Amino acid sequence: MARYYALSIQPTLFGEIALIRAWGRIGTLGQEMRHLFASEAEAVTMFCHISRKKSAKGYVAKTSCGKSPGQAAVEAQAR
Repeated sequence: MARYYALSIQPTLFGEIALIRAWGRIGTLGQEMRHLFASEAEAVTMFCHISRKKSAKGYVAKTSCGKSPGQAAVEAQAR
C-alpha cells in the first residue's frame, strides 16, 4: 500500500500562516488538516517537528512531488 504525506506552509486571506498537512493512499483524495499560526516562525517550528517524526517512521522527503523547486514554481504560476 503506497502512501503519501505532504506538508506545506501558505498564507491565508486573513494574514495568518497555515501549515497544511495532507495524507492518504496514492491514487485517492486522502485527508487534509490545517493549523493556523500568527507567525511564520511558529509554522516552521511545527513543520520541522512533524517532518522529523515522519522521517523517523520511514517516510522519505521529496521536494515538490519529484520536481525541482524551479519547475514547480513555473507550473504553479501557469495555472
